[in-house]
Amino acid sequence: MKQAFTLAPDPEPEDAERGRKLFAGPVDFLKGVVAMDGLPPADRVEVCFAGRSNVGKSSLINALTGRKALARASNTPGRTQEINYFALGEAFYLVDLPGYGFAEAPKAVVERWQALLKAYLAGRATLRRAFVLIDARHGVKAVDSEILGLLDRSAVSFQVVITKADKPAARDLVRVCDEVAAALAKHPAAYPEVVVTSAETGRGLETLRAIVAGLGQV
Repeated sequence: MKQAFTLAPDPEPEDAERGRKLFAGPVDFLKGVVAMDGLPPADRVEVCFAGRSNVGKSSLINALTGRKALARASNTPGRTQEINYFALGEAFYLVDLPGYGFAEAPKAVVERWQALLKAYLAGRATLRRAFVLIDARHGVKAVDSEILGLLDRSAVSFQVVITKADKPAARDLVRVCDEVAAALAKHPAAYPEVVVTSAETGRGLETLRAIVAGLGQV
């Protein structure tokens, strides 16, 4: 039986407040990691954000945390080549993964950090959920499907977050959401609720904060 995918509902008031408190508290850059042996101790719940280059990952992380420059945004796709760790309170690590696909970097560098990305996703036991960002203007591309397949094979639960929802027309956004839902039906590790967000307007941020905070309750 195929999984039915829906848009994530607005959180209950108590869940929204838990998420607000978590992200309103301390969020500190811990370290940038370039090899698996550099990862911090696996001593807390970990969530990661993955996405194609220029999908708006840094902007979303900054909007979630209410800090303008926590995650480094760049107009050059593929510039961030490290796994960046942030301490979110005392119970979470928030992990910003290097953008994948279309990177303007030497081939050997691209291959090295793509290998690191795959090793991390397959080998981090404390990773509770991967949030895979999909641009509302483009939907699921082939390079996204590769990552989704890797998450399936690694048995890592992932949830799709649609970014830049303020950019397309309403009818186009609905179409992309439907296409994403159809694509996700092929992936057993996919969480059945899609979060639609905009770092510009704030859409979906309360929902995403509540989801992250809830992962610490499991």
